[in-house]
Formats: sequence, C-alpha cells, structure tokens
Amino acid sequence: MTAPILELQNLDVFYGPIQALKKVSMHINEGETVSLIGANGAGKSTLLMSIFGQPRASSGHIVYRGTDITRKSSHYIASNGIAQSPEGRRVFPDMTVEENLMMGTIPIGDKHASEDMQRMFELFPRLKERRNQRAMTMSGGEQQMLAIARALMSRPKLLLLDEPSLGLAPIVVKQIFATLRELAKTGMTIFLVEQNANHALKLSDRAYVMVNGEIRMTGTGQELLVNEEVRNAYLGGH
Repeated sequence: MTAPILELQNLDVFYGPIQALKKVSMHINEGETVSLIGANGAGKSTLLMSIFGQPRASSGHIVYRGTDITRKSSHYIASNGIAQSPEGRRVFPDMTVEENLMMGTIPIGDKHASEDMQRMFELFPRLKERRNQRAMTMSGGEQQMLAIARALMSRPKLLLLDEPSLGLAPIVVKQIFATLRELAKTGMTIFLVEQNANHALKLSDRAYVMVNGEIRMTGTGQELLVNEEVRNAYLGGH
C-alpha cells in the first residue's frame, strides 16, 4: 500500500496560551477528495493554515510525500506542490484576472503560464470573459473562482480549499462544487475545509469531523451523510 500524500501526526497548535488543535491525526491519499467539517470556530481553518506553517505546530508532525515539512518555510511547501485557496478568497483587488492568475505561478515559474491560463479559462469560462477586469469589481462567486484558479496555476499535487462556499449564493455554490467534482475526476488530490457539510460530504471520498480542535469522527463521505449525529449537528437533521 502506498504512503499517504499528506499525513498529520498528533498535531498540537496554539495561539498564544490558547490551544487551537489537540493531537490531530489524519491522512489524505493521492487522488482522494477529503473534507474536514465542523462548526465555525472548531479549528478547521487553523489546521489548513498550519500545513503552511502559519501558525507553526508546537508538537506533532506534518509529513508530505514522505518528507517532514513541519518546520519548512511556506515558500518551500508551495514550491513542492501544495497550493491553497484561502478563506475569504484574498484575491489581489487592483490586479486584473490575468495578473492574479500569474501570481499563482510564483512558486514554479511562468514556463507553463500561457497553457495553464487557457486551461483555467476552460474550467472557469466566466474568468475568460473577465480576463482584463480588476478583481475588486467582480462578484464574490467570480472572485472565488479566481482564487481557486490562481491556486491551480502552480500545478499543485495537493489542493487545499478553505471555505470555498462561504458567503456565496446557492446557485454559485453549486457551480463551484460542480467544478471541484470535475477537478477530482482528473485525479487531483483535494483537501476541503467547509462549513457546508452537505456539499462537502457529497463530494468527498472520506471526511473528518472536528469539534473544539479535535477530530471526533471519520468515515466515508456517504457514511457521514447518513450518520444521525452528523445530520443533527451539521445537516439540519435532514
């Protein structure tokens, strides 16, 4: 059996005196879509950010493709195949769509930029229409598409997505998740942090449930979708 592409081993993370993550252990296999669900403030985004070393884990290990990256720099991590689409999108507001996409090539250089940009325009046709438009003038949904496309421009082996549905209209959320489904079909390894448990679990091969900084439950996406405890806590009981 091949080793996981990413493995978290007994991870502890603090913000000052406050412990945000407690002995978190989980893994993601190559080609899988894995989601982390939980209430707001459970520690989901902290976990995602700690993979990039911000905040740095105080104990435990983060192992990526057999290498311990717990103490590696964010630049090292990005240039070795992990990309993140952050919570709140964080596009560069004064830059155009094309300029934002070019920023995504910084970890690997722009050798494939033209070819990859065309691929992004096929994946997100709306971005092609807006290619010369400044990001600040775009809708929340368009900015989210741009944030995901910018992450993909670094040709990641592992794509981290932090709350891609946050603040978006239901129809846009459907479009975003349809695109993620297409990405998953290409063999892309995806780790998704998401409050919208229904969409996340339907997309995922496996999932973890986080409560107060601890992993409390794990199973296939389908198992957790029908789990009564999960349904009552995160799916409105239905």
